[in-house]
Amino acid sequence: MKRREAKSPVSDEQLDLPFDRRPKATRTNHAEPLAVRIPDAVRMTGIGRSKLYELIASGDLETIKIGRCTLVTVDALKALLAKAQAGIYKGGR
Repeated sequence: MKRREAKSPVSDEQLDLPFDRRPKATRTNHAEPLAVRIPDAVRMTGIGRSKLYELIASGDLETIKIGRCTLVTVDALKALLAKAQAGIYKGGR
């Protein structure tokens, strides 16, 4: 019996998945955001979601609440990464 080989898609455009990597909206003015939501902060920093919430709970990462939306300022993310790079922030645990 012959096995069929699955054809792999060439690009993300062929897959219409809800979690694809294409941006949901394009920015026409190319302005950098002032604040981002938690999933975007995770993507931008490479820090895991749980660790990001730990940093928020400990006060090491400042957030802004607008209604039910939790935002992390880009400046706060940059400051956290700068502290880690300089060896000032050692992290929890």
